[in-house]
Amino acid sequence: MAPPLANDKWLAGRHFGIVIDAGSSGSRLQIYSWPDPKNEKYNKLADRPPRVEKGTKDDESWVYKVEPGISTLGSDPSAAGAYLKPLVQHAMDRIPPSLHSSTPIFLLATAGMRLLTPEDQAAVLSHSCQFLRSYTRFKIDAPSETLGPCGSSVRIITGEEEGLFGWIAVNYLMDGFTRNKGKGKEKADDESRYPRTTYGFLDMGGASTQIAFEPNVAEDDVKGNGLVDVRLRLLSGEDIHRKVFVTTWLGYGTNQARERYVGQTIQDFQASRTHDLSTTDAGIIPDPCLPRGLELTETPAQSSTAGPHATTSHKLVGTGSFEECVRKSAPLLNKDKPCLDAPCLMDGIHVPPIDFSASHFIGVSEYWYSSEHIFGLGGAYDFSQYERAAVEFCGRDWEGIVKQHEDSSKRNRLGGDGEVVKDGKVVELGVWGPQVEIPRLQMQCFKAAWILNVLHEGIGMPRITDPAEKKLSTGDQVVEQAGKKGLGKPPIFQSLDSVDDVAISWTLGKMVLEASKEVTPLLKGAKPLAPVPSWLLEVRARKTGCHWGPSGRG
Repeated sequence: MAPPLANDKWLAGRHFGIVIDAGSSGSRLQIYSWPDPKNEKYNKLADRPPRVEKGTKDDESWVYKVEPGISTLGSDPSAAGAYLKPLVQHAMDRIPPSLHSSTPIFLLATAGMRLLTPEDQAAVLSHSCQFLRSYTRFKIDAPSETLGPCGSSVRIITGEEEGLFGWIAVNYLMDGFTRNKGKGKEKADDESRYPRTTYGFLDMGGASTQIAFEPNVAEDDVKGNGLVDVRLRLLSGEDIHRKVFVTTWLGYGTNQARERYVGQTIQDFQASRTHDLSTTDAGIIPDPCLPRGLELTETPAQSSTAGPHATTSHKLVGTGSFEECVRKSAPLLNKDKPCLDAPCLMDGIHVPPIDFSASHFIGVSEYWYSSEHIFGLGGAYDFSQYERAAVEFCGRDWEGIVKQHEDSSKRNRLGGDGEVVKDGKVVELGVWGPQVEIPRLQMQCFKAAWILNVLHEGIGMPRITDPAEKKLSTGDQVVEQAGKKGLGKPPIFQSLDSVDDVAISWTLGKMVLEASKEVTPLLKGAKPLAPVPSWLLEVRARKTGCHWGPSGRG
């Protein structure tokens, strides 16, 4: 495919950026673009950050993915070039050659690469860097003794960074960074011009879960050195600062939580049967977190205490009790773990107090999948609806679920339709689309229970059961912006995968930061400070009070 022509009006003054999201299962290249900030400085968008968009005119070719994950090159790092070539070639074919040298490219690896040894990590990153430098003319950072041969352009990011980039993406899409046009004293250069209208961000993956949010003012004053100072520049040249708390829980994603659950379930079952291990059904364990009648043979990958059955396969048979599943999986939150830096949430991790009367959260990834793909309840979260759908699904017979899946596949319906209600009663649990596979159906009961436990027991979100009771106060601007996005009055929590047909992705947050750097500061003659490398976002760096963003280090 040929790049856009030079006389293409869409291309005029357009800047590009590339992010390769090198995840554990595959690598996804995403091309972003934005109009030249200088051309937009005096238009109606001057009071918001640069307008970051898809990097191609069509809806498909801005993304390109290869499998498996780049971490599989740990045993053969020299294969990095062959692995990356189709990805970067895709970008080279779609971005005009004259703009390659000014287009930054980032290869940012996540969970899979974090599991490799330091030596294998360095080898894969080094060969990847060498290939990008030799095969492309894209903009790449200079070598750094700390970050490696490609600086911050090719590296492994932390879970905290994923959370912060996601927070930026959500609030960018929800117009949370748009400046308030104040009058009189509000025109003073202070935070009164930038009201707190931001959304908290929750991300649930298979291995870990993240939270990022803007605590209240009092918490900023008390523990400001535990926050990240995010700096963005509006098209007008003015800077906005947001103090954001972000942390991650490794092992608290749905897949690893399930592994811990299986290990604990087997251990508890065997401990209860120590008086009689000779019975023929010693390896059969009832599991409330599986639909009724589903049988799975599982070997615990994780176990809190080594024992004779820690690595033995056992047959788990579903009993389909969602309430019991919620109860049995709740201890996995480790809420009894000592808190060394109060206040703490699950696993003894410090998190500032969350004022749910003013804070509203958006959840992505598993929060969306577990709500929408089976239940059809993505979007505004209602505890009663979600619990009822989970109880109904979990209590169903597995053979009936499989039959419905086969029927849905034959009809090739797109997307889950959720509950079908007639005369106030649920008459069908919906029709599942092709994205719903058998493994999802097997684990849906556990994942739904885990989501409930994390939201309400882990994070402390209140269970609002009646929409008429949703009388919590909220800022007028939050209401207004949510209404513009078709979301109505913002609930405490909603699961989303996109806003205005733009996918919510941490890669978008990274590009918003990059585009923000290109805006000329409002103060004439001012020289922007050197950008702070985001490796400072490691957990230990958050405690130092480092400032991170396009304006540099404070």
